[in-house]
Amino acid sequence: MNSAVNDNHSTPTPPPAAVEAWSGKNRGDENFPVGSLLIAKNLRPHVHAYYNFARNADDIADSDQLAPDEKIARLNVMEAVLLGESDAASPAAAALKTSLGLSGVPAIHARELLVAFRQDAQKTRYENWAELMDYCRYSAAPVGRYVLDLHGEDRGTWPASDALCASLQVLNHLQDCAADLRSLDRCYLPQDWLHKNEASTDDLARPKASPGVRAVLDEMLAATEVLNARAAALPGLVKSRRLRMETAVIAALARRLTARLQKNDPLAMRVKLTKLDFLLAVMGALPRLA
Repeated sequence: MNSAVNDNHSTPTPPPAAVEAWSGKNRGDENFPVGSLLIAKNLRPHVHAYYNFARNADDIADSDQLAPDEKIARLNVMEAVLLGESDAASPAAAALKTSLGLSGVPAIHARELLVAFRQDAQKTRYENWAELMDYCRYSAAPVGRYVLDLHGEDRGTWPASDALCASLQVLNHLQDCAADLRSLDRCYLPQDWLHKNEASTDDLARPKASPGVRAVLDEMLAATEVLNARAAALPGLVKSRRLRMETAVIAALARRLTARLQKNDPLAMRVKLTKLDFLLAVMGALPRLA
């Protein structure tokens, strides 16, 4: 187990009330399908339990009402409940603990998410692309690994899955770059690329991207295209027919969102996928059912 899982983790003192701070978001608010009908019916409740755990932990990390120390304390409680070390009020962690017991999937994929959320509670800038990719290793890769383990897939699928999950994470950062700065003073754009292009984090507060910021966005999207290329191998490695189609759809949507962000300015508008994007992605993935 990576030692980073235990960073900032000690036996917590539970807050007097429920530790979770749900934002009101749900699966329907996501860019990409979460536990969709393509997932086998008997596995969907487990995917939903994992998603709910991740969603509530993420909402704690992104809260503008909690101090960093309070965020970390609450995330520590969620981990303690997940591991059976506490009976504090963390319904999502308790539900995932039950789910993991039934499915046999290890808790590491949830615990690693908490590494990233603790980091979000304290860290607001990323010096370079490598540092951002290290963050994605904990904020995104565990999601794909969990789903693959749940389906009993070979761990040889992990590198392609990690690339897809990192792509999705970066794309989400680019979509939300202005909002993240405005509400959380958080910026995931590599600082060295901003400096190289004579731009700064403060430029994200402008109503549209400056030439320097646009250059950074394009550089990040070019790097994301490399991730998408690595991720393209994933459906061919997956044994489950339904999961094979699910991963093909998600990989296609990642490529489509990359293209939309290359053409549009996320500071001037909300760049998002359309119903047509989803339809075309599904149609393109149909051969994967064969």
